[in-house]
Amino acid sequence: MARILIADDHAVVRAGVRRILEGHPSFEIVAETADGKTTINKAIETKPDVILLDYSLPVINGLEVTRQVRRRLPGTEVLLFTVHDSESTIEEALQNGARGYLLKTDAARDLIEAITRVAAHRPFFTNKVTENLLRNFVSRPQQRPMSTLTSRERMVVQLIAEGHSSKQVAKVLQVGLKTVETHRRSIMLKLNLSSSAALVRYAVRNKLVEP
Repeated sequence: MARILIADDHAVVRAGVRRILEGHPSFEIVAETADGKTTINKAIETKPDVILLDYSLPVINGLEVTRQVRRRLPGTEVLLFTVHDSESTIEEALQNGARGYLLKTDAARDLIEAITRVAAHRPFFTNKVTENLLRNFVSRPQQRPMSTLTSRERMVVQLIAEGHSSKQVAKVLQVGLKTVETHRRSIMLKLNLSSSAALVRYAVRNKLVEP
């Protein structure tokens, strides 16, 4: 029996996923959450086998949730569940410990297989994601552009764009205030930005937060 936590900030998505999974005798839904911080807490409390995790969660995004869950609960696998299929997002998900990557557009067809494979500690990627990874691996240059943000810097951008102060960001990420300020300076330099407003516009344009 695979124990599953569903994490998505849209109630209609959670309800749709629950309907699909409840008809499968090998799955048990142990919790539902709508933001990243609650997801981490519920995961620690329930210790699911699989977290079906939306990338664009509020408070703490899916990449940071993945990193923290995999560090605290190495037996829990993460299946990213998202509309984003960019190379950078997929790669960062894998680097942070995700076992699988499922596009929401493929859920009706692939959800059962994806959770079954991830629960068995096997990777799963839908066809479009696999094709993107192969295509981008072949075509990408030897080095990344210097402007590329790390997954931690992307998390800082999201939190700032959501209106959190540096002290609040430090508390969410469990780091010191100086560390947050260092990340912020690095982000502004990499992106050639000069104001918080410009940073918010960058976050919206790159879908780190919803407008």
